[in-house]
Amino acid sequence: MEQRAAIPTSLPRPFPTISYWQDPPDQLSDHRTTPELPDTTSVLIIGSGVTGASIAHELLDKPNPQKVLMLEARTACSGATGRNGGHTKCGSYRAFLSNVENQGEQEAAKIARFEFDCMKAVHAFAKEKGIECDSWEGDTVDIIYDQHQWNRAKKAISEMKMILGGDDPAAQYTFYDAAETARKFLTEGALGSVSYPAGSISAYKFVVGILTLAIQNGLNMQTNTPAVRIDRSKDGKTGWVVETPRGSVHAEKVILATNGYTAYLYPPLQGIIVPLRGTVGAQRPGSKMPKDGLKTTYSFIYGNGYEYMIFRPPGSKFAGDLVIGGCSTKVAEEGLYEWGTTDDTSMDPDIGEYVHQSAKMYFGSSWGEDHPEGRSRKQWTGIMGFSSQGFPLVGRIPGEKDLWIAASFQGLGMILSFSTAKALVRMMHDEDNEELDKCFPKAFRMSEDRFKHKFSGRLHDKASANLEIQAQS
Repeated sequence: MEQRAAIPTSLPRPFPTISYWQDPPDQLSDHRTTPELPDTTSVLIIGSGVTGASIAHELLDKPNPQKVLMLEARTACSGATGRNGGHTKCGSYRAFLSNVENQGEQEAAKIARFEFDCMKAVHAFAKEKGIECDSWEGDTVDIIYDQHQWNRAKKAISEMKMILGGDDPAAQYTFYDAAETARKFLTEGALGSVSYPAGSISAYKFVVGILTLAIQNGLNMQTNTPAVRIDRSKDGKTGWVVETPRGSVHAEKVILATNGYTAYLYPPLQGIIVPLRGTVGAQRPGSKMPKDGLKTTYSFIYGNGYEYMIFRPPGSKFAGDLVIGGCSTKVAEEGLYEWGTTDDTSMDPDIGEYVHQSAKMYFGSSWGEDHPEGRSRKQWTGIMGFSSQGFPLVGRIPGEKDLWIAASFQGLGMILSFSTAKALVRMMHDEDNEELDKCFPKAFRMSEDRFKHKFSGRLHDKASANLEIQAQS
């Protein structure tokens, strides 16, 4: 992993695989608010995914807002957000025991509540603003095939209920045994399952909606304009100079909302934030699957990893389609070579094949025959960002005046980024106070200490074989 983490991070590459969500692209895709790149701005945001878009909206949805410029290397929302699996799902129990051990009970509870509240806030905002993004809220289920994973789930959820309180919305979980799981969720061979609140959304449409609101409020968005270098201003000036192929911009403040690509612009984060290429596929359901569609989203959890899957809700384009991702640990060296790459123009053929086969494999006899037009509708890849401690990096970069970051969302951007944007803007506006501390996890904050922890592997996928718990049926 050390060698993979050391691969120099690049800019987003041209001509990426075409995401299901971006086909066809929105009219905002190649938007440039002004024909020419401005020479100066108050705040410059690099990145137009859910993080950058949410920050822009938060900055501009205020009286007398500053001038805000956004640079996007490719088309609008063409990075991880527009290439994800459509889930708004916390699964906080999977990291909870580790968070208790490393952060303490209070912080572990704060992280779980922050994730849950952010998930709910995303859907509430879409509804409030009338953003048509196929927002759906309901339940998800984790189908568990491994004994150690089952034991860990039992212990983690027991501790969550004890620490958060049994009535806390973030601690609402229901267990099902093997027979109930097979009957209720149409899956075979599992030890059991756990169900809890979640949702799904077209993150691409959601972000396009936020960007549209921000542009109406004064955002200057410049797509196909990569930031290729950032430097401190010279000649006694404050702020930063951001270079692009179309010219340079002087910005009083710069925000890196660049997730897995961040180390390209800020090399001290090489090996601190490491890219991971994820693979996702959209499929037509088999002939024996419920004609009115599935009623819950899924994860399929085994010894060293998992897959995740949503169904497209009624009223959406291709309603009933299954969107499934993950699968990287099922190939050679548990997907080691997906780490460190920023190449979303291609995919590993073995991972692509596993994605193609996985839904039919999990549903077994409940699948039936493939659709006459074929099972697979589309497959694509996207680049996520991971940190050694399993948390995003949020706040002012130490030692750098007016350089801010909100990145490395661990593949969980849809349950972290929207509310993180609000927290970051409060920090930038000198509202970093006790009230913010009550809800924003300390572990997410940028600090000198974050530079000391080099990435060595993804956390929370595997359950320790030393976790000896009497599993309850």
